[in-house]
Amino acid sequence: MKRRKRPYVMTARAAKAEATKARIRASAIELYSAGAIEEFTLDEVARRSGTTVQTVLRIFGSKEDLLFGALEVMADRGVPLRTTQPGDVAEAVTAIFDVYETMGDFVMQRLNDERRHPALKPLLAIGRRGHRTWVKTAFAPCLQKLQGSEQSQLRHALIAVTDVYVWKLLRRDSGLSRAAAEAIVRKLINGVVQQETTHGTGTVAELVRWREPAA
Repeated sequence: MKRRKRPYVMTARAAKAEATKARIRASAIELYSAGAIEEFTLDEVARRSGTTVQTVLRIFGSKEDLLFGALEVMADRGVPLRTTQPGDVAEAVTAIFDVYETMGDFVMQRLNDERRHPALKPLLAIGRRGHRTWVKTAFAPCLQKLQGSEQSQLRHALIAVTDVYVWKLLRRDSGLSRAAAEAIVRKLINGVVQQETTHGTGTVAELVRWREPAA
């Protein structure tokens, strides 16, 4: 008759397995945060976590599952986009810049990875949908003044001018201060909104197209 294993032995094993899993995940996050996806290898993850590739695969199943798990944790740890008073342009710009100043460089690197590794697209699409939803909420009073294609054009324009690529252009490529960059984005938003809601011609919005269809 088999002897039942004492509970504390099982608890110790479970705790050790969980610690190994956490150590592997932390190493994956550290490695992926440091470079491009080509530099993300199971050998390096195993080395950093003090274990073997076989153990990594036994716990996480595959390199892709480990990678996506690391990305999800990093996304959860990001700065949340705080809610602002709908229609308050200044507060909306400050809120989105709070996120970009913390996560913008990381997001840009992931977007660059996406071009070479389309498997990342579903995860990054979550962020794109979130951005579109935020624009609809943050600028609801402006959007509600328009209907149909005019509203759609304004929404696309607002999505574009508040996108991380514009942040990168102003803050990284042009080297502007955060205050100066925010002022430019506010000016762009106010200009687009005034043009669309006053004249309804879509002239400005047609010059600024979002990189993918609206949801």
